[in-house]
Amino acid sequence: MNSAILFNFLVDKENNTIKVERSFDAPIDLVWSAWTDPEILDLWWAPKPWKAETKTMDFREGGKWHYAMVSPEGEKHWCLFEYKEVVQPQRFSGLDAFCDENENIKDTKPRCFWTNNFTAEDDSTMVHIDIKFDKLEDLEQIIEMGFKEGFTAGLENLDQYISAQFYLRKQNKPEHKVRVATYVNFPGNTEEAFEFYRSVFKTDFINGIKRFEEVPPDPNQPPIADNIKKMVLHVELPLIGNHILMGTDAPKEMGFSVTLGNNMHINLEPESREEAKRIFDQLSVGGNITMPLQDMFWGAYFGSFTDKYGINWMVNYQNN
Repeated sequence: MNSAILFNFLVDKENNTIKVERSFDAPIDLVWSAWTDPEILDLWWAPKPWKAETKTMDFREGGKWHYAMVSPEGEKHWCLFEYKEVVQPQRFSGLDAFCDENENIKDTKPRCFWTNNFTAEDDSTMVHIDIKFDKLEDLEQIIEMGFKEGFTAGLENLDQYISAQFYLRKQNKPEHKVRVATYVNFPGNTEEAFEFYRSVFKTDFINGIKRFEEVPPDPNQPPIADNIKKMVLHVELPLIGNHILMGTDAPKEMGFSVTLGNNMHINLEPESREEAKRIFDQLSVGGNITMPLQDMFWGAYFGSFTDKYGINWMVNYQNN
């Protein structure tokens, strides 16, 4: 991975445009997902201690992303992004505006048109962003509201997410042993929970407990907070009948939000790509695909979705 992070932020008042160039230390598929998957966007889009909260998202041409920026006190500022063009995974564009909880646009607030272009560069990705305003006054108002500082902080959140995901996925097993596992998230007490499960099932962890402090440091990314370093990045515990329980901490300090319903997935590891595709295609019918089945940078053929009954699934075939 390339540790040299490029970040250019230019205010072009002559053309009422903000131009941003930002590199990410991950392949394009992961970066694209981070900008287009609402569950991942909610983890990084808002600068801490604020958080993003998606109400609805329909990522397609003509679709919308309706979300709120939520303060620590619970105050919500609603926004609506209307997608005008989507070319996966190269670019998307759309109109961004302030609104209310019912998607009614606030005409007194600035509106702007975003164009995001994604370019693969070996194992890294460059994102070129143009944000164009109708008039100079709107651009200056956004700058005065602290857009540069807030957007910069959000991108640093994304760096931290990418770093953790890269490390975690590289730890995945290389062999093609068929498995079914349950993957669970906790807000910070994964180790306590898994010690309890270990005492009940009288088994032991596979390859021990991986912690956030084991993620290789990067001088271009904010350091992991001391109270997070000992938290669990990944742990696996055999239960009964060859079933594996996997888990991770999702601390709120890193922008995660664990709620009932999004904290558990059934993880399937089929014997072949063909079987992975068959299962994914048939099981996701009528449901909501959160990540299309695709080759990922950590060497897996991976996808995730919620089926039509509300059950969360992951399909993960490890390529040779």
